[in-house]
Amino acid sequence: MSHHYSGPNLAFPGGDARLDFTDLYAFPKPGDPGKSILIMDVHPSAGLSPPGPTTAEPFAPGALYELKIDTNGDAVADIAYRVRFASAAGQGQTGTLRRAEGAEAAGTGDDGKIIVQSAPVSMGREARVAEAGEHRFFAGWRSDPFFFDAPGAVNNFQFEGNDFFGDKDICSIVLELPNSVLAPKEVGLWARTLIPAKGAGGGWIQVDRGARPSQTPFLSGDQNEAYRAGAPADDARFVALFAHALEHTGGYAPEEAKRVAETLLPDLLRYNPTRPASFPGNGRALTDDVSDFFLALLTNGKVTGDKVGPHSDLIAEFPYLGPPHSSR
Repeated sequence: MSHHYSGPNLAFPGGDARLDFTDLYAFPKPGDPGKSILIMDVHPSAGLSPPGPTTAEPFAPGALYELKIDTNGDAVADIAYRVRFASAAGQGQTGTLRRAEGAEAAGTGDDGKIIVQSAPVSMGREARVAEAGEHRFFAGWRSDPFFFDAPGAVNNFQFEGNDFFGDKDICSIVLELPNSVLAPKEVGLWARTLIPAKGAGGGWIQVDRGARPSQTPFLSGDQNEAYRAGAPADDARFVALFAHALEHTGGYAPEEAKRVAETLLPDLLRYNPTRPASFPGNGRALTDDVSDFFLALLTNGKVTGDKVGPHSDLIAEFPYLGPPHSSR
């Protein structure tokens, strides 16, 4: 189910829903092909293990939410957009957006040039948008655009078209930016969440990361934790594990399983801003049926869909995600 509940046993990474990365989207801005929209979704409004609603606080204060951009094909970030959030008693949250480049972007930290400072986080239906030069920024609760029959997945792929996410919310970080600040060709994107390390040494600990939808179901236990803490440049070490899952679930022959696994790693969302978005070939639009693609790949074509389609509450303007189902 994409990267919702990406921790072990369908739990949240570190037990904190606010740190759970769920989906990454990248598509040209509708009506303006000279700009792109990048969306990083985190914090599902409902949990599975344990079941029930999660905290109303959108983002973890002090944590780092980061979009990484590789511009030269080496799976190492050349650009990074970083957001940190602060909470004030009775006044909600604010977010500060920074942009880092070069070695600064490839590293781990909260440095970088400030693009937007102390922008208000949206808690209700109204989208509170901040603008700075050619950038637009949104952070807050929205209707979750991901669609999938999750109960059918745990019922041996017996799908009945029950969209578990149809009435769920998500916390979104939405960024509009000119293509000129990306690269003139294809880039590789991924997202990650980090928390401050405890102790005298300081630094940061990565608790979740991802790009392509539905990667973590290939892994369990210590493998899952190692993957979430890893980096795309090191993803070759997971090819054998992905291939084994494809052999077991899809009945792939060993060599074919390895070939397919290598198409999934490194875990990057490839995006060329000069072309329309369509997963898995280029970026990911909000209406792309990534679950059907994943099911067909995982089962080697034995299951081709879950009978669920895109949500009808998407909006035509920034931030493009529909308003949340409940106010907080």
